[in-house]
Amino acid sequence: MDWYELLTNKVKELGRRQVELDTGMSKTTLSQVLNEKYPGSISNIEKKVLAAYANLTVTCPVLGSIAVKRCLNEQIRPFSASNPQRVRLFRACQNCIHRSKQ
Repeated sequence: MDWYELLTNKVKELGRRQVELDTGMSKTTLSQVLNEKYPGSISNIEKKVLAAYANLTVTCPVLGSIAVKRCLNEQIRPFSASNPQRVRLFRACQNCIHRSKQ
């Protein structure tokens, strides 16, 4: 099953609003993707869909084996010098092969 088929199945199963919440996509983005008129990077949409629904894991040098969704969430969290784990994550994420292009 490819990511697009997974997305359409989840929309049918859960409804658009839940898919928007699960993937972090806006209503407009989801609509454009489903209508195959999305002008942006499809690879970013694919990552969001797979992270939300494919139960994929990655090996984080700081946290160990984690879900892709958690990896993506950790990447967007702000740096905090007062939290040792956030400092380690920030440093590790800079050169990580799993880092999203932002």
